[in-house]
Amino acid sequence: MQASTTRKTRIKDWENDAKPREKLLSKGPQELNDSELLAILIGTGTPDRNALDIARDVLKAGQNNLVQLGNMTAKELKKIRGMGLAKAAVIAAAMELGRRRESSSLLAKPILKHGGDAARYLQSQLKGFRHEVFAAIYLNNAGKVLKFDTLSHGGLTGTVADPRIILKKALEENAISIILGHNHPSGNLRPSKADEEFTEKIKEGAAYLDIRLLDHIIVSEEGYFSFADRGLL
Repeated sequence: MQASTTRKTRIKDWENDAKPREKLLSKGPQELNDSELLAILIGTGTPDRNALDIARDVLKAGQNNLVQLGNMTAKELKKIRGMGLAKAAVIAAAMELGRRRESSSLLAKPILKHGGDAARYLQSQLKGFRHEVFAAIYLNNAGKVLKFDTLSHGGLTGTVADPRIILKKALEENAISIILGHNHPSGNLRPSKADEEFTEKIKEGAAYLDIRLLDHIIVSEEGYFSFADRGLL
């Protein structure tokens, strides 16, 4: 009885139209759901569970949200029943490639015309970090990104950046303006008193060098907070 059940669960025994890999090759990847795409990455199942069963559990572990799944480490994925370290590494690598692809699409046209552009740019660069990361974007007179620089990594609730380093790099890049940015892993976009004081310090220092601080943007997966939009600059 067990052998019969095992045969039925094997994807190799299904009709070709139902097999994820064959479906992708014949109809294109856009026709597959998330579980089917993950099943292709997982490759093989276990004696009692096929790759699609495991894929559904992987999605469930990520709250059926690909953004949440992309934040999971290989060690966390490995804990899912039927997943080994090799399978977990493949999924983690695929999630990272997706993040880099999104970042590259923004970098292909690195001209930031307004706060929304800068916010999306920062969200793509800081996505996936579970701790605070502080960064700066250096721009020329046309709003083109000259350099994106990650300046410091902190804990879950804060990070510290050195104003001297920020302004020194602005001079090195011949930047006309700067956009500061950091993430709030908690999802709370409200700036702290320290955020406001640091922003004012950079604004004053940049002004002495004839460099304009355009904005300080706090990002999370839920949205963003712009100091400029809120009249705090």
